[in-house]
Amino acid sequence: MVTMSDVAKLSGVSKMTVSNVINGRAGVSDEVRRRVMEAIRQSGYRVNVSARTLRSGRTGVIGLAVPEIDRPYFGQLAAHVIDQARSYGFHVAIEQTGAAVVGEIDAIKHSYTLHFDGLILSAVGVDPRDSRLADVGYPIVMLGEQDFGGRLDHVAMPNEEGTKAATTHLIDRGCRRIAIVTGGALDGVNVVTRRYQGFLAALAERGLTPDPALLFTQAGMTMDAGRDAAHHLVDSGGQVDGVVAVTDTVAQGVLRGLADRGLRVPDDVRLIGFDDIPEAEFMVPALSTVAPDHQWMAAKAVELMINRIHAPLRPAGEHIAPFELRIRESTR
Repeated sequence: MVTMSDVAKLSGVSKMTVSNVINGRAGVSDEVRRRVMEAIRQSGYRVNVSARTLRSGRTGVIGLAVPEIDRPYFGQLAAHVIDQARSYGFHVAIEQTGAAVVGEIDAIKHSYTLHFDGLILSAVGVDPRDSRLADVGYPIVMLGEQDFGGRLDHVAMPNEEGTKAATTHLIDRGCRRIAIVTGGALDGVNVVTRRYQGFLAALAERGLTPDPALLFTQAGMTMDAGRDAAHHLVDSGGQVDGVVAVTDTVAQGVLRGLADRGLRVPDDVRLIGFDDIPEAEFMVPALSTVAPDHQWMAAKAVELMINRIHAPLRPAGEHIAPFELRIRESTR
């Protein structure tokens, strides 16, 4: 049986350092942590989870709850979170909430019941004022667009800023009749309302008046929804020279729908999305998009989680991810 001492010899560090890495303690450099984790992988060392849990009160597992695991963005997020958690010696258990309040509350309950060391929750439906978010008894880091008022650690997308930059880019390319294809929930605080506000802010800054006829709201944010919106956009006879899609997935559908009606991107209509999913650069034409720093978001969420595990009473923080515009063929 491979022991912790064997891992220490293989990685050239002390047994205490190996223990610190396995238990996710601070004070270990990234280079040493990577060396120890590689030694663990090569040697086949297995942590005695039961013994560690009894000794430390921790399982070495954090939960990640996302609305839908079959969407490219959330798959990408999960991969980054797993990589970041591994660098601290933690494993990740993934749960799907269905973007519903009941699913998100269940994820919180299950994480507690299963003795996870904490939960990273991508919240869509739960109200930040919900009493069930208070005093859950273990660390929670929130992702998403809700405003948690500094009560919980929160990592957010650059929704307004990113969509404003995307819309401004279309204006700078000469577009004046710009449509937005988005979700249907244009009330409350959510990804749809925040990105729509960014769209409106860009138009106002450049002296353009939003045309209600160029607002296309769909029940879902899917490729089907994007295609249907593009069909309606063309069939309605309105003149459009640019489209902002609320997500890259919706943009994929818009591109298909415009092609169905004989319009070419970018020759007839310029198109830009949001998220920079891996498929964006392989589309034809390659999709211009807002690219939040997904790796930064995952790293920050895991960092906040680890810090919260070790210092439960530390003040909560609010963090917004940096972003850049990836300009590709669809707007050139």
